Amino acid sequence: MRSEGADTDALAQDFVRFAVDAGVLRFGEFKTKAGRLSPYFFNAGLFDDGAKLGRLAGFYARRLLDSGLAFDMLFGPAYKGIALAAAVSVELARLGRNVPFAYNRKEAKDHGEGGTLVGAPVTGRVLIIDDVISAGTSVRESIQMIQAAGATPAGVAIALDRQEKAAENGVDSPLSAVQQVRQQWQLEVVAIAALQDLLHYLASTQDPALAPHTQRVAAYRDRYGV
Repeated sequence: MRSEGADTDALAQDFVRFAVDAGVLRFGEFKTKAGRLSPYFFNAGLFDDGAKLGRLAGFYARRLLDSGLAFDMLFGPAYKGIALAAAVSVELARLGRNVPFAYNRKEAKDHGEGGTLVGAPVTGRVLIIDDVISAGTSVRESIQMIQAAGATPAGVAIALDRQEKAAENGVDSPLSAVQQVRQQWQLEVVAIAALQDLLHYLASTQDPALAPHTQRVAAYRDRYGV
């Protein structure tokens, strides 16, 4: 399984290139949830058509199969995780690994089947699929729902690990949000790519329009990175 400090790999570089080309990974000045001014912004909501969502699911599926992480089903936290879990399950089946998936509603349904969970019964080892981990709130809520259903959280799969210090009440933590998830819940987090991969891509790209952003992203990593 690829560790947080591992050298960059081809899958991660392909993913970063795809995210940049799709306009999902953008450069400029963006305010984060922690109030920081980030020189880049990753918005997975912009994987907004069939072709882009299908390619994204392919990256998730390949990373998961390569990781060796054991899981029996997928869980997509509302809202972004819903489409992700469905798309990744389709791609895993195409690659020969057919697993069920489920997701939650934000509000419980009081008619029909009722409840907050939709899809396959939540059982066994459940892998949470999300775009990023910022404050860990989505992961915590997903873990609670999975455990309440009598199942076991198996890990978390995300598209991008920002590898930066989490902020708690305006104070920087020595750990990133991903590291906090690993430490607090003893769960493995599998990321398609990380900040280190973005920096490698910027340093090696031949696109002159991206060259000015390399130093800004590196300076941000030096200040807030873990």
